[in-house]
Amino acid sequence: MADNTPPTTGSSTGSTSEPEGTGPRQSEGVGRRQFVTGAIAAAGAVAAVGAMGQGQASAAMPSARRVPSLRRAAAGKRVAVFGGGMGGLTVAHELAERGFQVTVYERKAWGGKCRSMSVPNTGSGGRKDLPAEHGFRFFPGFYQNLPDTMSRIPLSGGGTAFNNLVAGKEVAAFYNGTKMTLPAAGTIEGTLSPDSLLAFLTTALNLAGKVSVVEIGYFLQKMIAFVTSGPERRYKQWENMSFSQFVHAEKMSKAYNEVLVEMFTGTLVAAKPDKANAHTMGLMAEAWVYSTLGLGGYKAPDRLLNAPTNDALIDPWMTHLRSLGVTFQPNATLTKLNVTDKKISGAQVTGDNGAATTVEADHYVLAVPVERAVPLLNDDIIAADPSLKSLRELTTDWMNGIMLYLRQPIDLAKGHVAYAGQPWALTSISQAQFWKNKFGTTYGKGDVNECLSIDLSAWDRPGVLYGKAARDCTSDQIIKEILAQLRKSIPWGDVLLSDANIHSYFIDPAITGNGTPGVANDEPLLINRPSSWNYRPEATTALPNLFLASDYVRADINLATMEGANEAGRKAANAILDASGAGGTPAKLFKLYLPNEFKGFYDDDDRRYKAGQANAFDLWDPAKP
Repeated sequence: MADNTPPTTGSSTGSTSEPEGTGPRQSEGVGRRQFVTGAIAAAGAVAAVGAMGQGQASAAMPSARRVPSLRRAAAGKRVAVFGGGMGGLTVAHELAERGFQVTVYERKAWGGKCRSMSVPNTGSGGRKDLPAEHGFRFFPGFYQNLPDTMSRIPLSGGGTAFNNLVAGKEVAAFYNGTKMTLPAAGTIEGTLSPDSLLAFLTTALNLAGKVSVVEIGYFLQKMIAFVTSGPERRYKQWENMSFSQFVHAEKMSKAYNEVLVEMFTGTLVAAKPDKANAHTMGLMAEAWVYSTLGLGGYKAPDRLLNAPTNDALIDPWMTHLRSLGVTFQPNATLTKLNVTDKKISGAQVTGDNGAATTVEADHYVLAVPVERAVPLLNDDIIAADPSLKSLRELTTDWMNGIMLYLRQPIDLAKGHVAYAGQPWALTSISQAQFWKNKFGTTYGKGDVNECLSIDLSAWDRPGVLYGKAARDCTSDQIIKEILAQLRKSIPWGDVLLSDANIHSYFIDPAITGNGTPGVANDEPLLINRPSSWNYRPEATTALPNLFLASDYVRADINLATMEGANEAGRKAANAILDASGAGGTPAKLFKLYLPNEFKGFYDDDDRRYKAGQANAFDLWDPAKP
């Protein structure tokens, strides 16, 4: 079992160390009863916060697992990285900049789950094939590590990959024919406090008539209880319950569940409230709100790329890494890590021709996803580091992309969109409006002018047409189900998404065997189930030359994301710097913002948790330790 002692509380401003700050400024007159009364009144005034925030933030940096010291210097700077996704490319970048000899091995596709792809044989007349994604790209304003990496990836025409980020102006949700919009920016007048934060949330959106006033106030009160919780409660109480339990979804109305609970977890996090833990979901909401308020140096809440991901990020990145001396080995599948004297002595890699070779290096980085890492942790590795056995407790779920290619663009929102109340937890982005090259003249055969890039996050729930889960449907049934759910959600959906406007579709090829008993997903997503933090490792292991760089590694962002994988890659690179004795400046690790104003609340809540008391603002159905 991993060490889950909560870290020391402190505000964070995006630096590698904990700034002391000036201490918290607690607002005056925020009594608990007064707060609850205010919550009800504010909710009644505007009935707000439909999908209040689907972002991610954390109250403190993760605690370190207790493993033997890695300061035994390894000879040389040869590094073998297995996995060419976000984590693997990040560790290669950081180490190559510091003079290490890095080789990256990848079994499938560079960029991993972050990549884009082309639909074969769909382009003509000098146009490129139609573009597709494993899942639409989303770069919320509280991402800091990945944007920093992007700022160090030069583009051939000048500038950096960071310049390929563009800001959406809104995040929207459609619910039974009605559009609801989350704000893209805002401010809090005066001192930040639970009162001022509540006032902002209750005026940010208008749910008029969708959810009862009392239920909105109830939900907001739970959110404020989380925001004022200290690390003791976050890591030891909220971590161990689902988000549905946290907000008591079981006792509330259908509208409460569809508009507040399910849309909240699904819009930007692509998670299910009964599976995702309250700790992670609360962090997401917290960071989203702070980003929306422009606090902590965060950027625009909703950002995306101005071109397909490979064009805007992956291809320039690999070009830059090659210029730094990084070697790439494609079609290379890691099959075994050899252990001698409790350290890695070699790695077995199989090529596409079935031939096996042995890779020798000074340092080995496992940067593959958890479902592929677990089978590689053989008995010798587990004997050297028994804590790694806990990775078997982590679980994955399906979240994959579906592309709808349209003859004419449709104006849904100037940003990401969620479809509340629909069983398959659909979210989307209309790509063409953000891309620098005109879609119709760049891609396809001239008769496609939009790509509605959709994430399908609930593959196990019955649909509205066939009563079958997505994983049991044929490809055509999946598309017909998606269209039925979108048309029900969007005003004039039958017109905007008429059959005449649908040109074609593309389903992530990671899904195979659609509509058969052998249906499978080659690229599932790690899910932060209750207590999952306790099973997640650090980037270091007890084997002095084995390191981990994937989205399951403990990270401040605390969610399986590009940002989390980037942070893991940075942590692995720093550990190799330490183990090799190379020294030098470590890769910077950015922390999520925590306001100094709330430090007093965090400290008080830590005391309350240790005394067996509920959070001071958790007054309706309070959850005691």
